[in-house]
Amino acid sequence: MEKYDLIIIGSGPAGLSAAIYAMRAGLNTLVLEKAGVSGGQVLTTYEVDNYPALPGISGFDLGMKMKEHADKLGAKFQDASVIGLKTADNTAQDTENAYQTVLCDGAEYQAKGVIIATGAHHALLGVPGEADFQGMGVSYCATCDGAFFRNKEVAVVGGGDVALEDAIFLARICSKVYLIHRRDEFRANKALQEALKQFENVELVLNSTVEEIKGADSVNALLVKNKITGEIKELSVAGIFVAVGIVPDSDAFASVVDCNEKGYILAGEDGRTNAAGIYAAGDVRSKQLRQIVTAVADGANAVTSFQEDTL
Repeated sequence: MEKYDLIIIGSGPAGLSAAIYAMRAGLNTLVLEKAGVSGGQVLTTYEVDNYPALPGISGFDLGMKMKEHADKLGAKFQDASVIGLKTADNTAQDTENAYQTVLCDGAEYQAKGVIIATGAHHALLGVPGEADFQGMGVSYCATCDGAFFRNKEVAVVGGGDVALEDAIFLARICSKVYLIHRRDEFRANKALQEALKQFENVELVLNSTVEEIKGADSVNALLVKNKITGEIKELSVAGIFVAVGIVPDSDAFASVVDCNEKGYILAGEDGRTNAAGIYAAGDVRSKQLRQIVTAVADGANAVTSFQEDTL
């Protein structure tokens, strides 16, 4: 079995950034990707307008450019679905146990260090039309995509802090914002609820759920059902922002690294986890802001920490 200096699990922006920095550092590196294509969530974003120097680039093109950069430096990629991780025995000397072992379906890979960059996925509504219009009116990030709906009518779905933050952000640039929540009260903190009240162009649609997302080339309407009356009405909107939760892809590593109550791997800006030689980068890590720009920074930091720890 070939042994590597570093294995990177996941090839979204964090994983690709880590691969670039690892190759430039001369590390024998393997990148494992379960999806069969690199780029992560960014691939489903129609346009990215907040990544420095590349305003308006499509998410797919940005993901491909990052992958091409890693390819140019000679990074090795392998399709693999990771199911677990066995940590190294730090007391072992030049034996199999001295390496981290990444367990995959039908294969194992070993390295001195592992960077977990598996990302997270947005909780879905699971309604007809959602998958069809992702990136074409269905968005999971208001700060990423909100500017494309300036002066248009949109909807936000959710009742937590993120949903209300999204509604406030969008109310400043959109002509109208419907805030749809399945309950009659919000879970968001009171300060956000008070801030929301100042926007006359926000209409609350409470005790309601989205039943269907409709459109032609892009979203043009929602069917919303009132849970109490059973009434279904149609809202004409150009976009829907889903904010019903984010789920980190950390299950395969929960027995090895510490996670918080939401499942995010506990790691600081340096990417170090509680397990020696194991690092976390990108959306799977506990952090304040989950954006492409912070993910690529995480990848660079994790590689730097690995180098420092192995000197």
